[in-house]
Amino acid sequence: MREAGIIAGNALHTGGQSIRPGMTTYELDRIIHDYIVAQGAVPSFLNYEGFPASACISVNDEVIHGIPSKKRKIKNGDIVSIDVGAYYNGYHGDTAYTFAVGNVSEDARRLLEATNASLYKGIEQAVAGNRVGDIGHAVEELITSYGYGIVRKYVGHGVGEQLHEAPEIPNFGNAGHGFRLSEGMVIAIEPMINLVGDDVRVLPNHWTVVTRSGSLAAHFEHTIAITSEGPVLLTKPTIPCEAPPGI
Repeated sequence: MREAGIIAGNALHTGGQSIRPGMTTYELDRIIHDYIVAQGAVPSFLNYEGFPASACISVNDEVIHGIPSKKRKIKNGDIVSIDVGAYYNGYHGDTAYTFAVGNVSEDARRLLEATNASLYKGIEQAVAGNRVGDIGHAVEELITSYGYGIVRKYVGHGVGEQLHEAPEIPNFGNAGHGFRLSEGMVIAIEPMINLVGDDVRVLPNHWTVVTRSGSLAAHFEHTIAITSEGPVLLTKPTIPCEAPPGI
């Protein structure tokens, strides 16, 4: 799973470093697809329940499951969430990051920083003996301090031989409640946070989830192994991740 996770993490950040204003989300998807395949892996999302691409690429008010398109061009000031999975030697890795393109608004910058910070607050609680509610509570506590909305209809999950396994990992909850975490489990923690309000809706393409308020949304995710030495990030990239100039 570490190998699958590294491929997913590197594919994600290869895509992130390739983002340029004027490129299409389809072009970005092809870069990610080609990287995964070159590593001898299979894109986890491609044809998953009919999804037509290798990465979910969601822009601005799109929370998750954005479908790459030859018509959708990335612009200066956009925030672009890339969600990537890689299947390698029988196991999946799943990871996401929301990238700022060029000169983003202060609201966007703060949303990205808070959402990413909430992911790591959740990861801190991913230790044997804790409960799923401890993870959700840690995310929720930080996000509510900013006044942002937490998407409640979609949650994190277990990862393994299947892309989505039990247990569900909500980004909200009560500390000390829920499924007990144990050594050897692998889970994906993925805060999905809206600038305004919790509510979302699904577009007519039956995939893309957008904020009902029309406000910006951010999504960050890591696959985490629960070990005797604490949480281990399986999807941490091993390639340089500095964004190119202007990104």
